Amino acid sequence: MALKVGSIVEGTVVNITNFGAFVELEGNKTGLVHISEVSNTFVKDIHDFLKEKDKVKVKIISIEEDGKISLSMKQAQEGVRKRSSRPIEIDWDQDRNKNLQMSFEDRLSKFMKDSEEKFVDIKKNQESKRGGGYSRRGSAY
Repeated sequence: MALKVGSIVEGTVVNITNFGAFVELEGNKTGLVHISEVSNTFVKDIHDFLKEKDKVKVKIISIEEDGKISLSMKQAQEGVRKRSSRPIEIDWDQDRNKNLQMSFEDRLSKFMKDSEEKFVDIKKNQESKRGGGYSRRGSAY
């Protein structure tokens, strides 16, 4: 079977560097899994995730004209999850319908309350950046 972009295949880790892992695929072809494509979590040291001779599933991201093959372990895992999961149904009109049932005064009151809360949060954030609510002259606001 010929390798093609988008395929998920199995390979063997043959070499690990500080920037990724080289994986041998079928037909004695070798591709690179860049360190950013190893896991969905931050990878500081690739040796925490892989060792030589590990069997891994990878997705072929690209095949360059010069023969370089880019691989991804995390996209291979996402592909498996996507096929097995069902779509989530979301009722987008739920909040809108709730608001339509409220009177104008109730909606206005809710809007004012939400706005005041946001304003207080913004003001606290600005004061914390200025040094706790004190001006440069040392007096409180």
